[in-house]
Amino acid sequence: MVDIKSVARKVIQDETVAIQNLINYIDDDFEAVVRLIYENKGRVIITGIGKSAIIATKIVATMNSTGTPAVFMHAADAIHGDLGMIREEDVVICVSKSGNTPEIKVLIPLIRNNGNNNIVAMVSNTDSFLAKNSLYVLKAKVEKEACPLNLAPTNSTTAQLVLGDALAMCLVECRSFSSRDFARFHPGGSLGKRLYTRVSDVYDGTNRPCITREAGIRPVILAMSKGRLGAVAIVDGEERLEGIITDGDLRRMMEKYDDVDGLTAKDVMSKSPKTISEDELAYNAYRMMEQNSITQLVVVDKDRHYKGMVHIHDILREGVV
Repeated sequence: MVDIKSVARKVIQDETVAIQNLINYIDDDFEAVVRLIYENKGRVIITGIGKSAIIATKIVATMNSTGTPAVFMHAADAIHGDLGMIREEDVVICVSKSGNTPEIKVLIPLIRNNGNNNIVAMVSNTDSFLAKNSLYVLKAKVEKEACPLNLAPTNSTTAQLVLGDALAMCLVECRSFSSRDFARFHPGGSLGKRLYTRVSDVYDGTNRPCITREAGIRPVILAMSKGRLGAVAIVDGEERLEGIITDGDLRRMMEKYDDVDGLTAKDVMSKSPKTISEDELAYNAYRMMEQNSITQLVVVDKDRHYKGMVHIHDILREGVV
């Protein structure tokens, strides 16, 4: 009977070692490739065959999403017409374990004949045709595959994937690529919304439950009930924020006092409410609420003028989290 857990653990261990060994191959060629792509006016064309082609598509996707224009070209399709997509100024990265597949041997001379010499090999076999006929070599070297037959691409494709990630992240650093830049390429889904949706996009600025500190408890309750935000802001004559009363404050008031008729807002309010700017990211507002175990934040401007409240339900409704 196969010991399934042991097999799985060995595969993970083998691939971990393969990745760890890549650190030894981050050399001058790797740095030169990063600089070549960063300083180049063209695109990155990434090609491969078989499982390496699948890895190439992922590297292309990572680069495109982080500010480096990239295009995938299947090595087999390239010699049947797709070669026309390569321009002279492009950088061509060929991903291959052996570097000696027939398609690669045909493709490399064709790329050169079309006037492009910016050929980069991402290869395990550094004595291969591909490595010897490339401007630079990215060494995705592995000693063996995690496959018990040493046949199915496992360690080799993992090494290619990780090396591609390292390449893309170095370019992110070179470009000073920011979260705002990232959001431009990821406008859809909760990820994009986290990066571009602001408090001003989610809260209702027309629903502004507020009252003065001298108001009695009955007006406080009515204002809170009308706003339906579970809180009411306490403001001065110029609508600067002075405090907040939440439904929790009202419950504590009822527990503390037998007679509440003589109380005013200033007797019950919290004087240091959590606040946020309209320009802050909605996701950051959510994190503040989560960290402080509250359900709303008071929205204020730089002079603490009261603008309204953002409730956790506003953020959840927009799909930010």
